[in-house]
Amino acid sequence: MTHALVRSVPDSALTLSGVELGRGETLTVSEADADSLLYVFGGEGAARFEDEHELAPGAAVLVLAGEQAEISAGSRLRAVLATVGPEADRHAPLGPREHVARLADAEARRATGARSFQILFGPGNGSTRATLFVGFIPPGKAPWHYHVYDEIVWVPEGPGRLHIGDRTDELGPGSAFRLRPREVHIVENASPDRELAILGIFTPAGSPSAAYLAPEVAAEYRFAG
Repeated sequence: MTHALVRSVPDSALTLSGVELGRGETLTVSEADADSLLYVFGGEGAARFEDEHELAPGAAVLVLAGEQAEISAGSRLRAVLATVGPEADRHAPLGPREHVARLADAEARRATGARSFQILFGPGNGSTRATLFVGFIPPGKAPWHYHVYDEIVWVPEGPGRLHIGDRTDELGPGSAFRLRPREVHIVENASPDRELAILGIFTPAGSPSAAYLAPEVAAEYRFAG
């Protein structure tokens, strides 16, 4: 029913698991101390709090610490489930709490270069420990850069490549990886003609566009021309 994709490590509040429910099966999501964020990428179902919300691909569910939600499958339901532990720094709330968010309703925003992203959950709708977003990467790769937040990334389809130092890892359907704060990297879209979609969750919560060039890359920009 659930299986670990990215396990816990010291000094990180984040974990990621895969979820698969057959028709009529249910999963109770409830953590005493951790927030839980579930993203559906296949099948249909429902999330029940005090009321019920329909689930389909592109829907995300936020279950705060101490709450309980029952996830049920109307057809074979496939999802990823992230947890954010109590050690995560908390952002001030910026908007009303939502239980379910949908990619179709999320505003598209620009990141570095031609990249874009859509936030599903963040401080604006109830997730003060982490931000959950879908990013869209055009063919090619960005310069070497880093983030100051702790992040886990999941890749629905691929093809892509993760570059960290001298190592390159291929990214296919269902790949997942962790990026620690200030870890210099490149996520490359290896397709010649279509966007690469990624699902990211990071803490502290904020904007996915908060990226910083590696020092040597920044120097090239500074002295260009």
